[in-house]
Amino acid sequence: MTEATAIRVVGTAGHVDHGKSTLLTALTGMDPDRLREERERGMTIDLGFAWVTLPGGGDIGFVDVPGHQDFIRNMLAGIGSIDAVLLVVAADEGVMPQTREHLAILGLLGIDRGVIALTKRDLVDDEWAALASSDVRGALRGTALADAPLVEVSATARRGLDELLLALERVLGEAPVRRDVGRPRLPVDRSFTMSGFGTVVTGTLLDGSLAVGDEIAAVPGDIRGRIRGLQTHRRSLEVARPGSRVAANLSGIDKEAVTRGMVVARPGSLETTTVLAVRLALLASASTALEHDEEVKVHLGTAETMARVALLERSQLAPGETAWAQLRLATPVAVAVGDRLVIRRPSPSETIGGGTVADLAVARLRRRPETVEALERRVAPSAASRLLASLDVPRTVAEAAERSGLAPSEGATAAAGILADGRAVPLGDAVVSRDAFEAFATHVERICAQAHRKTPLRAGASREEARSALGLPAKRFNALVERLVA
Repeated sequence: MTEATAIRVVGTAGHVDHGKSTLLTALTGMDPDRLREERERGMTIDLGFAWVTLPGGGDIGFVDVPGHQDFIRNMLAGIGSIDAVLLVVAADEGVMPQTREHLAILGLLGIDRGVIALTKRDLVDDEWAALASSDVRGALRGTALADAPLVEVSATARRGLDELLLALERVLGEAPVRRDVGRPRLPVDRSFTMSGFGTVVTGTLLDGSLAVGDEIAAVPGDIRGRIRGLQTHRRSLEVARPGSRVAANLSGIDKEAVTRGMVVARPGSLETTTVLAVRLALLASASTALEHDEEVKVHLGTAETMARVALLERSQLAPGETAWAQLRLATPVAVAVGDRLVIRRPSPSETIGGGTVADLAVARLRRRPETVEALERRVAPSAASRLLASLDVPRTVAEAAERSGLAPSEGATAAAGILADGRAVPLGDAVVSRDAFEAFATHVERICAQAHRKTPLRAGASREEARSALGLPAKRFNALVERLVA
């Protein structure tokens, strides 16, 4: 077995029947439609997978997504963790409704690299192909894919396939290396059993490496097990790197216990929550404004759940506007700061917007200027400012870095800076912002004064009374007291 370098992942996008799966079969020799119903209907319903070796060496993996509007939920489960998109538009039809919806979703998810395949080129003459190409360029205007290369192809005639692979190779060569922050997580897009092996889950590995023998937990649910085996493109591995498509054979976990939408991670390394603070953008194409407390469907990674939207700056968000919001989810999700999400109206089904997770909030936020100011600090350009915003309560540097969406090394550097300049205060193994420390000190004085007024013979509040009022764990409270009396 080997240790693999990260393999780039490309996702398809485009309208139904524009030839996404047929094109992948021509490129890879593999049929990504794995379900009998898909083959009988001639239409992709769920996610499909294939891979190919590039002309310059190295593999790329493909995630094939359904183009029909009825299966957008499956498209969203597969498209979020890709390095680039292969946007497929049929030359005989041009840009269609799902082309536009998929483009909007790509923008919401921050997918800004890709190649356009103008398929079925053998079915139209040069003049029609030129019109279709112009139609595509018009649809891409103003998007991150406006300057993406466009390659005319025919899967049946095997025309343009080499040029398409070269274009993908060039685009992927410019893509940034997937970050490794030592917190691996595998959002599950498939779960199945194999005779003699047991439970297997697949997904695109993010934020760190996984190795055979690692103890893992499937979350939400904290279902514990171990990695029995790893594969990428049917090759067995000892270690899988971030960015790769991975199949993980899990021991100690039943197939029924792990489903799409869950995340495989190291135990205790990933938070689950039902409350998210997000910077929310409503698409200009949304049919109506988003109302405060409106119910929407949230797609995050491979998960989906219903949620209520609490708008924090106004009572209504108009198409094309952006504002802070809190999403109150119907079911828990495993999430990290910086993750992107998409929101849809459940009926009639419509993709209306999306956003970026800024905080895994536990308390309900109120529509106040200070709420917005605090959230703005969480997305500040400076790593030190973002770390400081997470130190509103005592946390270890590692905890604060994770909550700020920073790599451990970034967090350590930022912490050293804010401790040196006095913007943060050490409390044992934890750190707290200077402002929060002073607020805690004032609160302790107030608690003691109130206790003394209530019972004049007492000098103040008991240690436990003060700790409980502040809501701090004993270890952190004791460190605070030691600092106050030092």
